[in-house]
Amino acid sequence: MVPKRVRGLNRTWPLHLLIFPALVIAVLFHYVPIGGLVMAFQDYKPWLGFLKSEWVGFKHFHALFMFEESVQVIWNTLIISVLKIGFGTLVPIVFALLLNEVRKNGIKRSIQTLVYLPHFLSWVILGGILLDLLSVKGGLVNRMLTALFGTKPIFFLGDGDWFRFVVIVSDIWKEFGFSMIVYLAAITAVNPSLYEAAEVDGATRLQQTIHVTLPAMMPIIVVVATLQLGNVLNAGFDQIFNLYNPLVYNKGDIIDTFVYRSAILKGDFSFATAVGLFKSVTSFILIIISYKLAYKFANYRIF
Repeated sequence: MVPKRVRGLNRTWPLHLLIFPALVIAVLFHYVPIGGLVMAFQDYKPWLGFLKSEWVGFKHFHALFMFEESVQVIWNTLIISVLKIGFGTLVPIVFALLLNEVRKNGIKRSIQTLVYLPHFLSWVILGGILLDLLSVKGGLVNRMLTALFGTKPIFFLGDGDWFRFVVIVSDIWKEFGFSMIVYLAAITAVNPSLYEAAEVDGATRLQQTIHVTLPAMMPIIVVVATLQLGNVLNAGFDQIFNLYNPLVYNKGDIIDTFVYRSAILKGDFSFATAVGLFKSVTSFILIIISYKLAYKFANYRIF
């Protein structure tokens, strides 16, 4: 008699075959490279390989916190990512509440489509657009500021403080429309009878928003905000890499771009691996904490 498990496999083998290429790619690009983390504990030389390179222990991790440049990079990452997370959470909530007040469905759908679109554009494209718009010589933004306020051209992408401002604002503009989807879904789930009861009690639209809509959205807001904690060390490599330059390294360089320059441009593979491993371990801990907080405050859990 054929075992039940074997009979089930005979029926489902086409599905297993279908996922096999994806499994191979995942193993090759996500698990095999983990072996390269040994470089973080070696003075790695490509011509010597993993087996013959000198073992130095935690030397590169010690250097990570001793070098002024690497410490500044960590601070830059925290500042940029925290501001992105903060405003990137607040803006979609506010816009979702405002869009909920639009009564004509045609206008509402048109606005939704317009604010979703930037999410689907890559930072390669948007980086080129921003470089042209913010250019000191002939950039549209500087020409408008000069014409309206008589100010001198601002070097947006060459001044560290302005660079951070551009990075945060452009990231929010690109992503807030897509992030808003989950909040709109939460609003549509609100029981209409609650609004009817509030209206009978004489509540204005603003009061209904504050006392009915926002409390109903609070669980999902808590979940999204806590889960974002795991991204504190992800400040957006694609965006920074396409916008930054040596003039703003002191304010705009983040961990990911620092690792790229250290490994690819300078050839310091061991130190770059140590920095990347530090980021990965810290992010893993933050993800665990964020899921614990989400479960505690919003009863959210994956399994």
